[in-house]
Amino acid sequence: MKFPMLQNRHRTVGVKVGKVQVGGGAPIVVQSMTNTDTADVASTTQQCLELAQAGSELVRVTVNIPEAAAAVPEIKKRLLDSGCDVPVIGDFHYNGHVLLTKYPDCARSLDKYRINPGNVGHGQRRDEQFATICKVARDNGKPVRIGVNGGSLNQELVMQRMQENTDKDLGKTSEDIINECMVLSALQSTELAIESGLRKDQIIISCKVSRPRDLIEIYRNLALKTDQPLHLGLTEAGMGAKGLVWSAASMGVLLSDGIGDTVRVSLTPRPGGDRRDEVYAACELLQSLGLRSFTPSVTACPGCGRTTSSTFQELAESIQGYIREKMPEWKQNYEGVEELKLAVMGCIVNGPGESKASNIGISLPGTGESPRCPVYIDGQKFTTLEGTYDELSAAFQALVNDYVATKYPKREMPLPVSAVPPSGDHVTVTKRSLRILA
Repeated sequence: MKFPMLQNRHRTVGVKVGKVQVGGGAPIVVQSMTNTDTADVASTTQQCLELAQAGSELVRVTVNIPEAAAAVPEIKKRLLDSGCDVPVIGDFHYNGHVLLTKYPDCARSLDKYRINPGNVGHGQRRDEQFATICKVARDNGKPVRIGVNGGSLNQELVMQRMQENTDKDLGKTSEDIINECMVLSALQSTELAIESGLRKDQIIISCKVSRPRDLIEIYRNLALKTDQPLHLGLTEAGMGAKGLVWSAASMGVLLSDGIGDTVRVSLTPRPGGDRRDEVYAACELLQSLGLRSFTPSVTACPGCGRTTSSTFQELAESIQGYIREKMPEWKQNYEGVEELKLAVMGCIVNGPGESKASNIGISLPGTGESPRCPVYIDGQKFTTLEGTYDELSAAFQALVNDYVATKYPKREMPLPVSAVPPSGDHVTVTKRSLRILA
């Protein structure tokens, strides 16, 4: 079967997670997960706020010990008190049936439960404990994600299928069998969840592995066999460029097939790194495919022998950071600002052309070029700037601010934004602060 392209998404049931709908034709949802100790209420609340402000529309927290379960209601309360209503998901492994039963306030406070059928128990106890979690979800009107993971797949099921492969001489590889077991585990667990009282519109499925080709095969197979919403993610994707490329390569193919209702880019942060990087990556992935618009895009050239100055790189980096800083405020007050397109180019070869194709573009001088920077707004030359890097940066930010304020309609009712970060001073461009040439 040939899968449809972007405009024809795989049809799935809609599931409400708090205020957010997943599947059922809703926009593909970005989610992320905290890496704080959930029992530390202050740090977990703060990271939830940061992730939500960065663009994460669902936030998952670890619930692994009694102290974490006891902390969840207070975390949820502090988020709501700060004006942040991002849905919070509880991530359960091994003892979820115990914690959700013993801590009913935790069960009520969470907006969704994540269950891994591979480690919820063994033998007969597995089905009983899985059903217990589903019944708690049913009684509290909460959805669940049945999250099958390659690293914690039900080994009894795998061994059974391996033996069948040997006995019947089916000739399947171990990878083939594991991939089949991933899908089978998700489907069987969905049936058990429904038998335990959950409705189809309370169940989301994921089948995560760490190899892109396997992920693509598994989800294509899964999409043929279920209409439950599908959570995409390459688990344990890795750090830096490797994690970004492998995640984009696998999820980009599936999203282009029309498969996937919610995504997480599971990046390993550097020690002390910013957890929001995985949110930015997920937003960029969806935006690159034209599926969502989250933030203004910045086109910048890679540089070559014609761009020996680093000014254009510094300006591109600074305007990207400035946009992230301003975006909570802009999104709160202006409709459509996510569609803004900027260009910061390094020489005359592509500079004017790319600048004209953007809402606001600046072409910096390359090697041997006149030290002047033409600026184009909506395809027309607006002005020419020159000066130091600090002067150029301040002037370009001011032009962007003025464009947003004048080109995008003000919201009649500003959107609620929790803990909006400082927006910085508004810079007015004058001839005293920068030389502006006609």
